[in-house]
Amino acid sequence: MLATGLVGRTVLITGSAQGLGAALVRAFHAEGARVVALDVDDARNRALAEELRGAGGESVLPLHIDLRDLEAVADACRAAAARGPVDVLVNNAARPSAGPLWEITPEEWDEVFAVNLRAAFFLTRHIAAGMRERGYGRIVNIASIAGQTPRPTGAAYGSAKAGLIALTRVFAAELAASGVTVNAVAPAMIDTPMVRSVDPGTLAELTARVPLGRIATPQEVARVVLLLASEENFATGATYDVNGGALMR
Repeated sequence: MLATGLVGRTVLITGSAQGLGAALVRAFHAEGARVVALDVDDARNRALAEELRGAGGESVLPLHIDLRDLEAVADACRAAAARGPVDVLVNNAARPSAGPLWEITPEEWDEVFAVNLRAAFFLTRHIAAGMRERGYGRIVNIASIAGQTPRPTGAAYGSAKAGLIALTRVFAAELAASGVTVNAVAPAMIDTPMVRSVDPGTLAELTARVPLGRIATPQEVARVVLLLASEENFATGATYDVNGGALMR
């Protein structure tokens, strides 16, 4: 167990039902935190909470949410606060999008931004208000290498993730004096069911571009998030690259 100071802390995680989100829920639960898990996939989210209930420690509270609905976002924040002051917010939920820029519809563009950026803004504003009053908080946004380097077929997703990195810095600047840190983590590909569904030839080609020779596991990314969520974290306004050397700067 890391010396994170997370025992008894309330942690709110979006996009919690599978992939990196589920790894984050497990990691924070293992650190002794009270986890509030938000996802649109209610069945998977509840199954994860039930699995961890049998593992001992604090229970996980699963909440069904469509992050495109700002009223639902506000309701989820109130439900989380009812469990205890939220000390850590992890904006992990993402809506992927890939395709030529000529084929992106207005509806797809708006939905990608609603889930990846707009929801993170309003969740952070809701949760950060209490953090600012208490003089303590940790906010971690899950960005992407797609928001750092231009790539074909990634106009909507890359633009939304680039916006999330910029938003991280703005919130960090506004909240630093209140003892609240705000950072981003930018993975490249992560070994999740979504990535494993990619054509094997394409996956092998993308993996070959990673200097470390493989893609990250969800657990490896989650450990970086734990460090940024810990009491001893002093960084704010930073973006941490977890990409195996795919982007070096």
